[in-house]
Amino acid sequence: MGDEPRLSRRTMLAGGALAMAASALAGCSADARVPARPAAPDPAAGLPDIQFDVARFSAPEQSSPTGGPFVMPPVHTVYLTAALSRSPGGDDQRELTRVLAALESRYPFGAADLMTFVSYGLPYFRRLPGGLTGDLVGAHLPRLLADPTRSVLEEAVPAPTDVHPDNPGVTKRRFTVPVRIEDNDLLFTFRSDRAAVIQDVLAWFDGNGTLAGRPTAPPAFAGLLTVTSSRHMFTQVGLPRSVAEQNQLPYARFIQPDSPMWMGFSDQQVNAAGPPEICTFAGHPSARLSTARPGDYLDNGGIQHLSHVILDMLQFYDMAAPGTPPSENGNFTKRVQYMFHAPPVHPGNPDQLTDGGGPSFLPAENRGPEYAERTARGIGLPPGERRMGHLSTLQRSSRASDGTPMHLRVDGPGFDPMDVPDGSSQPKLHFSVFVPTADFFDRMRRSQASVDLVRKHRVAEQDNGLERFLTCTRRQNFLVPPRRHRAFPLVELAGR
Repeated sequence: MGDEPRLSRRTMLAGGALAMAASALAGCSADARVPARPAAPDPAAGLPDIQFDVARFSAPEQSSPTGGPFVMPPVHTVYLTAALSRSPGGDDQRELTRVLAALESRYPFGAADLMTFVSYGLPYFRRLPGGLTGDLVGAHLPRLLADPTRSVLEEAVPAPTDVHPDNPGVTKRRFTVPVRIEDNDLLFTFRSDRAAVIQDVLAWFDGNGTLAGRPTAPPAFAGLLTVTSSRHMFTQVGLPRSVAEQNQLPYARFIQPDSPMWMGFSDQQVNAAGPPEICTFAGHPSARLSTARPGDYLDNGGIQHLSHVILDMLQFYDMAAPGTPPSENGNFTKRVQYMFHAPPVHPGNPDQLTDGGGPSFLPAENRGPEYAERTARGIGLPPGERRMGHLSTLQRSSRASDGTPMHLRVDGPGFDPMDVPDGSSQPKLHFSVFVPTADFFDRMRRSQASVDLVRKHRVAEQDNGLERFLTCTRRQNFLVPPRRHRAFPLVELAGR
């Protein structure tokens, strides 16, 4: 795959939290290619106040193999988390404004160059005068419309199938790693089709005095900001298969060569994502979940959840160990049910394993909030079967009453050693999503696990979607403010 400049690991950042993403960028840059995209709108005409309203700036490079509406996001994404050493002030706000302006002046906003989002965790809002219960935060942070005693921003909690003391008995076959609820102040999300662009940004954050080849003063926060983690995500048709082959992974030949995801199916269907407005506090005609109104300080803000997931791909193909053949539970017809719905939405190929055993691009049909329970009861399935697909369980609570999706996913594959017990690089899902409230995400994640239906209808673990293949090791919720207030929100109001 062709024209992405190769990054040498010898020229990577020397160490520290930035090194993880830098090394992972180098590891897959040779297999990635720079897509041919239509020209993005001229940023000089103004960028959307909703930070994540970016569809016009990452237009699809081509239609999917099935001719359906699929969007391929920027090839590379780096999630950079950071902690603050003190409460930010006006000078810090002005410096972050300069930093963000410098990025967008050196690299035009869009997938072909660079897209940057900035979000803030609860620790940030606790640092503001009065903290979470003070007048400043209380006057501007929206509340839940259904329960005004609760905020739109609440901390993430362990999911029902995460390894955690709250979930006694939950273990994973290979990666029994307890989930950690992180406490970062900031989250930077950098996205680009070109690995070299993001590498340049990381080096600039690390103190390099040039950006896009031009002298540019690096971020100067006077000891305010410490990077706590960096995570590289890649999303491109065929790239997981290439990374698997390059690293001689034992299931490489089973990965669908047309898939942008490790598990062989496209996760980029347009009809599975909501309009950006529905993920904001101010809401959309289909749904509004908060007390925010247009014109409020945080009206066009939303919640960004970030989690880090190790994928057990050997178990996904039901391989007892590297070098052993998959069982029939690793066949395409089983895997497509784990991912989508039961019964199978596609019969697959005669060879159910080689090259994925079937197509990657399949429609994400909305079968309604009751469908997961129907199949958990065995309705519509062969006698004796009780099964739920990942998409079926999500649809229990992921859409408005009129069927409009209420989330925008920003997730994709990774390959790195973060949180892996033996230090080896493993396939990852770097999961992030924009939603209207933290409570909404918690309900959606509980729907995905569907532990209530498992218990009620005695669904076997191996028949419940993707849960057993996923080990989430980190979670945190962030508030992504409107673009006009993205640099240390509320600081300018602190002295009033």
